[in-house]
Amino acid sequence: MEREEGSAAGGKWVAIALLDRTRGNRGELISTPLSDSIERCRSFREVFLFGRDGFLADGQPFVVDDLWDYRGRWVFKFRGIDTISAAERLKGAEVRIPIEQRPPVEAGSYFVDDLIGCEVVEKASGAALGRVNAWREYGGTPLVEIAGGKTGQPLLIPFARSIFVEIDVAARRLVVDMPEGLAELNEQ
Repeated sequence: MEREEGSAAGGKWVAIALLDRTRGNRGELISTPLSDSIERCRSFREVFLFGRDGFLADGQPFVVDDLWDYRGRWVFKFRGIDTISAAERLKGAEVRIPIEQRPPVEAGSYFVDDLIGCEVVEKASGAALGRVNAWREYGGTPLVEIAGGKTGQPLLIPFARSIFVEIDVAARRLVVDMPEGLAELNEQ
């Protein structure tokens, strides 16, 4: 699930990875993927880097010479970045593509930005719980943060098929079958 970012130069961007550290001595960078499919991302020959503490101009293009999986992380090799010191200067940057280049997802998959802003409705009562405000990942099942709940506090719901029983991105509506006690757990 790629994450949509705000507009830059009038366009919208989709973040696909965060550059974490160098790898090897040929200028390669290990990243944290923000997409669930490296195969979709391998088709990008040019990506844009953002947010490297002023070193990079936001939206600076880089040609991807190679991209591969390394123990669940992605390794990028950019054209012209051939040394550890050159790669070191890119650490911390976000790898993005223009939203127009975002490939379609398979049936049953969703982009995170497609879920943000959707209304969340409880299946049993039909009551509106609020709108998806954010997506949280802490190493396990991702959590969907719902704003506008009864207590004013965000409601965190695990993004599991057994809970999110209907997802209609076109209608901007998600139906949840809340496990007993989950709402109360969020109030503590």
